[in-house]
Amino acid sequence: MSNKVAIIASNGGLFDAYKVFNIATAAAATEKEVTIFFTFEGLNLIHKQGMHHLETPVGKEFMREGLEKANIPEIPQLVEMAQELGVKFIACQMTMDMMGLTVADFVENIEVGGAVTFLEYAKDATPTLTF
Repeated sequence: MSNKVAIIASNGGLFDAYKVFNIATAAAATEKEVTIFFTFEGLNLIHKQGMHHLETPVGKEFMREGLEKANIPEIPQLVEMAQELGVKFIACQMTMDMMGLTVADFVENIEVGGAVTFLEYAKDATPTLTF
């Protein structure tokens, strides 16, 4: 069985972020090699400003308060935790070009690459997850 976990983050809402970083940090904490490929709206999860303004689904706003009451870390803290645990971040070059974004728009220590970069990593990962 592979020691790699591959995650595609293509959605950029608050709940998507918690799913991505919960799985990534849990896997990394159990000594898995983890890479997340951020594409399309998923780039919001590592965008310096965007990560502070992730949308909550309509009618689910009460869950933000629940996250705070449960002392669950906010997304910027989860990003930091993931990186401290060695999770590798790949930002999609095509999406960045399409949106006019540069490396400076994102958190430190990311790699920029395309789908081929991610697929090369993911080819022997078990599991591969998409959020």
